[in-house]
Amino acid sequence: MENRKKVAFYTLGCKLNFSETSTIARSFTDEGFDRVEFEEVADIYVINTCSVTENADKQFKQIVKKAQKKNEKAFVAAVGCYAQLKPEELASVDGVDLVLGATEKFKITDYINDLSKNDMGQVHSCEISEADFYVGSYSIGDRTRAFLKVQDGCDYKCTYCTIPLARGISRSDTMENVLKNASEIASKGIKEIVLTGVNIGDYGKGEFGNKKHEHTFLELVEALDKVEGIERLRISSIEPNLLKNETIEFVSKSRTFVPHFHIPLQSGSDDILKKMKRRYLSNLYVERVAKIKEVMPDCCIGVDVIVGFPGESDEKFLETYNFLNNLDISYLHVFTYSERDNTEAVEMEGVVPMNVRNKRSKMLRGLSVKKRRAFYESQIGKEKIVLFESENKEGYIHGFTENYVKVKTPWNPELVNTLHKVKLTKIDDDGIVRLAFV
Repeated sequence: MENRKKVAFYTLGCKLNFSETSTIARSFTDEGFDRVEFEEVADIYVINTCSVTENADKQFKQIVKKAQKKNEKAFVAAVGCYAQLKPEELASVDGVDLVLGATEKFKITDYINDLSKNDMGQVHSCEISEADFYVGSYSIGDRTRAFLKVQDGCDYKCTYCTIPLARGISRSDTMENVLKNASEIASKGIKEIVLTGVNIGDYGKGEFGNKKHEHTFLELVEALDKVEGIERLRISSIEPNLLKNETIEFVSKSRTFVPHFHIPLQSGSDDILKKMKRRYLSNLYVERVAKIKEVMPDCCIGVDVIVGFPGESDEKFLETYNFLNNLDISYLHVFTYSERDNTEAVEMEGVVPMNVRNKRSKMLRGLSVKKRRAFYESQIGKEKIVLFESENKEGYIHGFTENYVKVKTPWNPELVNTLHKVKLTKIDDDGIVRLAFV
């Protein structure tokens, strides 16, 4: 048994990447490899890259160096979005042996015949138009929560985004396979499933670019609600134009779906939304938030927003700031606009200086802290159900209520991966909520 090869993984980016890394890892296990932590010595290091984060290339180089420190003879493979967009760039990084694009990454074990180091990384990446098949995946990162991929790719043409170039057209898993994966996850004793994808509200478009929706997102949600053994389902992120009133109504009455939505806004200025080629204007967003709060007053609503997009003057930024300030939302994910090759926005006039982008980002992050605090305060004194996580952090165990309030209580290993009814008592100095068991 001693000569079994060891493989380690490093994932950059989104929940979708994490679910795909898990699937790729399982294919190695099936081929007789032993999976080890990235910090350990391995024969193969696989890095799942991301094209959305700033400094993707710099981060990537640092991770390759880390791997080489552990084992300079190790075989290093790069997969994922950045590998699809800039394969030659990654292949030229010292120590990289293999770069696989969007369709090849799930067949990685086919490309690893001998593990001899290459002078120059080999590239296998398709034209993105060939990424027209669907590979289902889910990740089990900890014992309490799993990310379940239901959809991949995107047909939207947002002017700042490279994801369609990195992941191809919108396509979905079959309903049957999603339900099978959900049952598998439940059978492992995991209590919460987070639905993930690139544009999950577009769920139902078949494979091979078949634009007919086999099922709608609402039908998927209704079917998942009936899966035995799942305690909680969470929708990770859904476009405002695809979040229909019927879905909101269903979630409000559902057995397992929790009152938590994450809805990308990107800008509160209609002029900027048009330049971004988003498929809605700010008034639709206001309607969505109002509808959610009408049927689920305690619902947690998270918002993605981009600052510093070309043409975002001080007035237009303040429009976004005031729009968010007046909206009944719970927290923000703030992204500083960064130029991406092969996008329309890169050619646009009105470039916002980096120091201004950073200042605006800081202002919105401050607003996010204020919003989260106000949301947590509105929940004090209420009874909620908490799912406790598995880590001991400085003598505390943490967990999340169904509506995504982060709580803590003194560490007790028996609470790990269990659900308890609690009363939220006060916000601690670190911003996390204390509780009393009911």
